[in-house]
Amino acid sequence: MLATSLKFLSIAWVGGALLIGLFLNGEQIYSWVNSKNESEREEMARLLDLMFVVISPENLKLFYLIYLVSLFGLGILFFAPSVGGSVFFGFFFVGLGWTLPRRVLTILHRRRIKKFVVQMVDGLSLMSNGLRSGLNVPQALQIVTEELPNPISQEFGLVLSQNKLGVTLEDAMSNLSVRMPADDIEMFTTSVNILKETGGNLAETFDTISLTIRERIKVESKIAAMVSQGVLQGVIVVLMPFALAAVLYAIDPERIAPMFSTIPGWILLILMMSLQFVGGFIIWKIVQIKV
Repeated sequence: MLATSLKFLSIAWVGGALLIGLFLNGEQIYSWVNSKNESEREEMARLLDLMFVVISPENLKLFYLIYLVSLFGLGILFFAPSVGGSVFFGFFFVGLGWTLPRRVLTILHRRRIKKFVVQMVDGLSLMSNGLRSGLNVPQALQIVTEELPNPISQEFGLVLSQNKLGVTLEDAMSNLSVRMPADDIEMFTTSVNILKETGGNLAETFDTISLTIRERIKVESKIAAMVSQGVLQGVIVVLMPFALAAVLYAIDPERIAPMFSTIPGWILLILMMSLQFVGGFIIWKIVQIKV
């Protein structure tokens, strides 16, 4: 009886403190959450635009709202019928996954850049052969857009479209390096801009850049093969507690149930998730080798 009373008193104390905090600082909290929400949506819209994905601001706002509500509902579903635990972990899941869509789009944009760099090996070879046959740079770019798939076709097509609308080729190339931030792309756009002004053999320059990119890809592939074992070990270490919890729940659900239905259990879960996140992040940073 005493334990039950203390449990209800602790829940009431926490709930009252939250209500008082919301009443005193509700406007500031709302403005802060709203600004964070808008900044996330703006960054998502920017990344989608860079990947040539057209979506209206209203649809993006609706998707983000449904996503956050789904996270909250997931927390309630996992920890029902415990009201306090459901509400707490609903907000906890929302806070944990707040930036996940933007991070996913960032990863997709980086993969797009890597694919573009790989395609540059064939693209620069086509441009080099075109320049040797008497074509100018825009005509060589046009050949690449016609012969190679996306994303290099989309990006070079946008460069040509900007040039046709009055933007100088130098500025269009500079815009390309801004949309696709990578050392190899910066080297390509800079060489085109400099050699067009000073004169020089663009065909040989493109061959040299193509060879450089090809050798860089070989080195990166070799390093990726070497660190794949470390990545796999890190994934196993991070997933092991969750697998162990699932096994214990299947063997003896009554013994592990307090972990999801009591305040000490919630505290241990939060501590475990935080340590798992920190440990996984440290392992990820250790196994990453930048060339």
